[in-house]
Amino acid sequence: MSQKRTSSAKYTPQPTSSTSTYVLAAVAVLVVAVVVVVAVMWQRGSDTPRNDGYGTVKNANVELTVLPDGVVQLATANAAPVVDLFEDPMCPFCGDLEVKHGQELAQKIDDGAVAVRYHLVVLPQLDASSASGSYSSRAVAASHCVAASEDAIVYSAFHAGLFGAEFQPEENGDSDRTDTELADLAQKSGAGEASTQCILSGAMTDVAAADAASAREALSAAGAAGTPGVLVDGQVVDALRDSSWIESIG
Repeated sequence: MSQKRTSSAKYTPQPTSSTSTYVLAAVAVLVVAVVVVVAVMWQRGSDTPRNDGYGTVKNANVELTVLPDGVVQLATANAAPVVDLFEDPMCPFCGDLEVKHGQELAQKIDDGAVAVRYHLVVLPQLDASSASGSYSSRAVAASHCVAASEDAIVYSAFHAGLFGAEFQPEENGDSDRTDTELADLAQKSGAGEASTQCILSGAMTDVAAADAASAREALSAAGAAGTPGVLVDGQVVDALRDSSWIESIG
């Protein structure tokens, strides 16, 4: 706080803002404006798909292996390092990850540069936030159906569609996807009758629920903060903020 003047001498008030103050203020406003513009541009750029146009896995030498606890691995023989992805089908950030890095990761799989393991989890709060109250559970079961009957090419296409912006339901939205829509997505991805009937009948519901619980435990044990959880050879990476995490592999 400023103190009162006690001098009896006449006090002539001076302008509180000099020309230099105005200049500094203008510069500060300009700097803030530039920072905001850069931040907006960065945010927009962060949503840009990397390796856009590549698509999903297309190399017939890529093998699909269902590992313990329903983990789906896509890899060529002896591919390394291992990338573990923990995703909930309702998780919007998981959708962002797929849109931004899915095609880039698909080429790495095709090139034999990585082995990718998909751990589909069901986070209770996200499942409950779907209109049906069970979308994540049903989507994980559908993924299990496709993995059980199809090859890596079909599974890759289905996974990309499942997390794609045009298919993934919104959190707390008025609707989500029915089992029929999940079966249609599988069919459009190249899946056969066995997969679609498995989805429609709910045949994998109980198995998928148990595997999703195991995936939640593995996610927690890995030290990841939540979904999407991404590990490269067991080390957690910040895949949402580090745009070059796939590029830096191998």
